[in-house]
Order: sequence, then C-alpha cells, then structure tokens
Amino acid sequence: MGPMGRQGPSSLPVPTGGSCLLLLFCLRLGASCPQSCQCPDHAGAVAVHCSGRGLQEIPKDIPTDAVLLKLDANKIVRIPNGAFQHLNQLRELDLSQNAIETIGPAAFSGLAGGLRLLDLSHNHIRRIPKDALGKLSAKIRLSHNPLHCECALQEALWELKLDPDSVDEIACHTAVQEEYVGKPLIQALDSGVSFCSVHHKTTDVAMLLTMFGWFAMVITYVVYYVRQNQEDARRHLEYLKSLPSTPVSKDPISPAP
Repeated sequence: MGPMGRQGPSSLPVPTGGSCLLLLFCLRLGASCPQSCQCPDHAGAVAVHCSGRGLQEIPKDIPTDAVLLKLDANKIVRIPNGAFQHLNQLRELDLSQNAIETIGPAAFSGLAGGLRLLDLSHNHIRRIPKDALGKLSAKIRLSHNPLHCECALQEALWELKLDPDSVDEIACHTAVQEEYVGKPLIQALDSGVSFCSVHHKTTDVAMLLTMFGWFAMVITYVVYYVRQNQEDARRHLEYLKSLPSTPVSKDPISPAP
C-alpha cells in the first residue's frame, strides 16, 4: 500500500468501528480533496492528481496547501479568472491534453511568485493571453496548440519564459504570412521575420486606400459641381437667346420746348 494521503469522497472507506475522533479525522481529510481525485501527502507536500477524470471545469475544492496540481487529460475548455488564486503554494500546474480555448486575463492570479512550471501543451489555444501569462515567472509549455502566428503572438512571447525542452515544438497552425504555416515558430523568429512589420504594412496600405477613396470622392464631387454649373450656364445662355430682341429707335430726340 502506498503512502497515506487524501482521497475524494467517492473513494473514502466508511469506518465500521473505532472512535468518533477517527471518523471526524477521515471526514476532514476526505473533504479537503476534490471528488474523484487523489491527494497524496509526501512529507507535508500535497500533490493533487485529477488526471483523466473527465473534468469539464477546474475543481473548486483544491487543497490550499497543494504544491502539485495535475489536471491533464480532461475536457476543460476554459480557465476562468481567479481559478487558482487560493493556491499560493502551488509550484507545478499541468493543464495539458485538454480542450482549452479561452483563458481569462486573471486566470493565474495569485501564482505569479511561486509557480515554477505551467503546462498548456496539447490544447486548442489559438492566441496567447499576454495579460494572463505575462506576469508569471514559471516555465511555460505551449507546444501542440493551433497557434495563429501574428504580431500579438510575437509580442506576447517576448514576455514569456518558454520551456526550452518543448519550445521547438511550437508551430504556426495559421499565420499572417502563409509561407510560415506549419513551420516551427521559433525557427521563423530566429530567421529574422517580424509578424509585426506585416501588421504595420497592412495598416499602412489600409490607410492609403482610405485616403485614396476620400480623394476620389472629392474629385468626383468637384467634377460634378463644375459640370452642373456649366449646364446651368448653358441653359441660362439659351434662355437669353430665346428672348425677343427690342429694336433700337433711330428717330432724333426732339428738344424740349
């Protein structure tokens, strides 16, 4: 039998004898571990194992003294703000092999100082939430995610401490420059490519097109205005020509008596 640890309520054996004190002790331990998870305690360091439990969200009752939390191989789709804010002793967090698409900007609040490893590999993350990950000092694993390689991703990576053992496995699933689709992201960045320059060029082109559009509208209006005035002047001239002319009298003017 392994070392004594905490277990979820579903695996807690019902005592058939013994004192009331033993019963309360067992219930206290059971209540401090999420249901269907195991919480072995090694020399005062609590590890919470919830791997492959079919979880769809982060458990609420994780022990506050946990130093290791394994939530890998579940069905978690999003990480809400403050999901781990009470776990200030946590050193390693494994969220790999889930279906994570959305990460709240304050999802990892409370972990900035102590967390040493954050595993987000093998998920459905397309964009890196810089606000959520930028303040962490932990090594971060992001491999095998359908990342969209763009300026925002490049800027976010500048602030992250990527795990060197898996950094080469981070690839561009899609990209603003199609030639980098399917290629390792670090390889592209090391070659000197800047997705931000593409962003700026695209913005400049958009501004030029907008300015050209406004200029074309002004020219069109001026041409229309001139032609309209010409037409009005022509009609006025034709109107004047159509008026009957008054003959000029040739009789001398008689002097006044």
